[in-house]
Amino acid sequence: MSITAPAASELAAMRYWFEDLPVGFAYSTSSRTITDADVVGFASLTGDLNRAHVDAEFAAAAPFGRRIAHGMLVASYMSGLNTRTIVNQLLEPSQLALMEVGCRFLKPTFIGDTIHVDIEVVEARLTSRPDRGVLTFRRRAVTQTGEVTVECTAAMLVMCRPAE
Repeated sequence: MSITAPAASELAAMRYWFEDLPVGFAYSTSSRTITDADVVGFASLTGDLNRAHVDAEFAAAAPFGRRIAHGMLVASYMSGLNTRTIVNQLLEPSQLALMEVGCRFLKPTFIGDTIHVDIEVVEARLTSRPDRGVLTFRRRAVTQTGEVTVECTAAMLVMCRPAE
């Protein structure tokens, strides 16, 4: 039995539309380890030099006992890990806009934690225009120990499948 791979032109034509991602559709990303360089670089880039992130001595006496990653750094990595998924790559041609993002920081993410993201479609609604819908995704950063540290929702405006 031989398997024939799709031609490049067939792969390029593949895409997801609003209708292809119903409520309950779920997938996971690959993982990434949060490093000291990530935290220091993010602090330098954003100017967020909160001592909980950059001062080991201060952080040792703080509630978590050690330095923590910026919540927005983790949320950014969650977004980045999502963009690397096949699901997102197939949806990209149909994405019109990112409409809203909300995040809750449930537990600290520490330097050295490895996170992946569990993603699920939690809402799908059509807009007043028949060619568009809004998909809301729940994204959860999950550490190597199974703890959810950050939970975000992202609402995307997406094209509907054209009528044939």
